Amino acid sequence: MDAWISGAPPLDALAAALTTLIVAVDPVGLAPIFVGLTAGFSAATKRSIALRATIIAFVVLALFSLVGERLLSALGIALPAFRISGGLLLFYVAFEMVFERREDRKRETAERAADEGDHHRIAAFPLAIPLMAGPGAVTACILLAGELGTEPIGLAALLAVIALVCVSCLLCFLAAGTISRLLGDTGRIVLTRLLGMILAALAVQFVSDGVRGLITGT
Repeated sequence: MDAWISGAPPLDALAAALTTLIVAVDPVGLAPIFVGLTAGFSAATKRSIALRATIIAFVVLALFSLVGERLLSALGIALPAFRISGGLLLFYVAFEMVFERREDRKRETAERAADEGDHHRIAAFPLAIPLMAGPGAVTACILLAGELGTEPIGLAALLAVIALVCVSCLLCFLAAGTISRLLGDTGRIVLTRLLGMILAALAVQFVSDGVRGLITGT
């Protein structure tokens, strides 16, 4: 990523952070799952579930953004090494998206929660965790926190990006029925694979930055 200018992250770094999180969380792809999970619920209940899930996911992602690097340091894990492992994990997520495996896994998680009758906990599981704040999104937040730096303004910018992504999830949940009808199966497949390709490229960049960091010791 580019160096900071006057203590603030450059626009291209913020754009990359937003793109990475949007693809990792996939708000549009979660809309059909939200429809299935909340089928038969009243409109008020659906809004309550959507809002709770959004808040929980934001708290989880923000927490890992703020303390993730410190946790790695406490465990003796260098950030470049985590960039490589995190990039590989994100690449696996991208692989699942391109080959239509991620959607199946998400549906299985959602169906398992519904079968267990945990309707009152749907907001926390599986919507917030692991569908919104899953391993890929958590990894992306830790990596992005390392990329943007540890200055307060950089962390504030990352938290704003996380909030924007979570709000986009909330809007997609509230309009889930309409989005599901408009996209259809074909539109969903095309969008998922396109986003998967973008995430794969970002994942390769993380791995490249990690390798360079290990070589140069930065």
